[in-house]
This record gives sequence, C-alpha cells and structure tokens, in this order.
Amino acid sequence: MAVADGVPTEAEALDAYSRAVIATAERVSPSVVNLRVTRQTRSGRRPAGAGSGVVLTADGFILTSAHVVDGPGRGGRASSVEGTESRFRVIGADPFSDLAVLRAEADDLTPAELGEAESLRVGQLVIAIGNPNGFESSVTAGVVSALGRSLPARSGRSVRFVDNVIQTDAALNPGNSGGALADSRGRVVGVNTAVAGVGLGLAVPINRATRRVIGALMSEGRVRRAYLGIAGGPRPLPPQARSRYGRRSAVEVVEVVSESPASRAGLRPEDLLIELNGIALERVEDLQRLLDAELIGQRVDLTVLRSGRELHVHAIPAELDTRSI
Repeated sequence: MAVADGVPTEAEALDAYSRAVIATAERVSPSVVNLRVTRQTRSGRRPAGAGSGVVLTADGFILTSAHVVDGPGRGGRASSVEGTESRFRVIGADPFSDLAVLRAEADDLTPAELGEAESLRVGQLVIAIGNPNGFESSVTAGVVSALGRSLPARSGRSVRFVDNVIQTDAALNPGNSGGALADSRGRVVGVNTAVAGVGLGLAVPINRATRRVIGALMSEGRVRRAYLGIAGGPRPLPPQARSRYGRRSAVEVVEVVSESPASRAGLRPEDLLIELNGIALERVEDLQRLLDAELIGQRVDLTVLRSGRELHVHAIPAELDTRSI
C-alpha cells in the first residue's frame, strides 16, 4: 500500500518501537539487581521476600522500594544480570516516599542514569525492568497512562500520600517493586512500586523531591520533613483566579488526613492551595519541596481559594513519624 511521503509504514513504526525497547533494555538491565531479602532471627537469617533494585553508584549504593526491605534486621543479597552477587545492608528507608537505599559489598556495579519524571507526557513509551516472581531482568513495555496520581503510604499511625505517582500499563508483577521504569533514552524516571490492577502499574517518580529523599537516605539514613496531612494534585485555576494570581494552576486538596495539622487548620477537600508563606504553589512538588525540616513546629501561612473566595489559613506542620522503620 502506498503511503504519503515521510509517513512510516506500520512495519517501520513497529520496528522503531522494537529498537527503542531493545536499546533501553540493553542499557538499563545491567543496572537493575535482583534482591533476595532476609531478616535476622535468633536462629540466624531467614528469607523475608524479594524484589528489585536500581544501582546508584559503582561502589554499592542501590535504590529500591521501602516496602521491599521494610522491617528490623533486614539485609540480603543482590545479584546482577552480569552474574555478580554481593551482600547488602539497609542504609535507610522512607515509607512516605516508598524509597530505600541499600549498600552492597561491591565496587564494580554499573550505575543507572537517573532521568526527570517531570518531562514525561501521557502516552509516552516507558520500559519496566525488574525481577517479577524471581525471573531476573524481565522487560515489559507500555505507555504512561496518567500522571499526578496519589498513593497512600503509612508508617505506624502516620499516613502520607506519595504524590505525582506515574501510572503505566507496562505489565508489573510481585518482584518488580524497586525496579526501574525507564524512558526510551535509557534514563530511569521512576521506581516501580505497586500493581493496582491488570494493566495498571504505579511508579514513584524521579524528580527534585525524590532526589532530595535519596540524598538524605544516602548521607544520613533518614529523612526529616514537615507534615501537613493532605493528598494533593494539580488543578487549573479558574480564569478569574489566573489573572488575579498571574499563574495557571494550583494544588488541589484531594483528601485531608484526620487529626492532622491540615485538619486542625480547617483545610477541606477541593480547597486550592495558592501560596505557602508567600511562595507560589503550582504543583504538588512545590509544596513538598517547601515542607522541609525547618518548618517542623513552625506556623505557616497558607493562601487558599475555596469556592472562588480567598482565605488565609494558619497551620503548624508536625514531623513525619518514621519510628516504625
């Protein structure tokens, strides 16, 4: 069948898709490890689960999902597609981002290149690489189905929501958790964290907020952050508000955690957060970036748009409770 000049045939398009997936798999697979997790007991170390991890540095730092290594006395062994195997220990875990950093007894690992999830677009090709059900270095491909999802995360009695989660239809199964979600250029843009249904996988994004979490876990083994107690998502501002504030979007309060600082301050679902201490909030990332350790116990001023009316709300962020890690 003749096609217009410059328009690829179906076979050509499929071949280009295959080349992109193959190139990404070849580039990223050496940086994805299979984790066999054990826990310390009185009678020695016992199996406690399995998952995947992404190599951060050649000298043994590995990124994975916090729930893969959750619990006291966790450690285990990490093996790569290249056949190397080494013991690892947990450096730090942050259940509120579902990220953890491990340190393997190795100095010759292949680090992955971290990308930027903020550049993703719905419909974009992504490739998931991990170890589902123990099958090492399995590759699945799909597209970004949605952006800006929220995923509840718990530690003890505290609840927080992992925001800006990536939704993809790349097939995920138990064991994929902690593995890489990569773009077609072989950059890791997310850490696979959950299977929410057939054709519905979720990944924690690699962005400025999670890079700070990773850095804190690597250097201090923990993350201190202020906590309001909301689930948030991006929402376009109404036309009148756009001209009033000089921007196009704000952070919508999707859910308020009971007995949280946000609840005590009177925030409600569907409130639009415009500013925090005079700093514009256009994305959830803006809010999370501001809620650092310095704001714990300090009064903050929130500019809120509720049913078209501007309100000024005062809240006192608490510290996230990570004592159960």
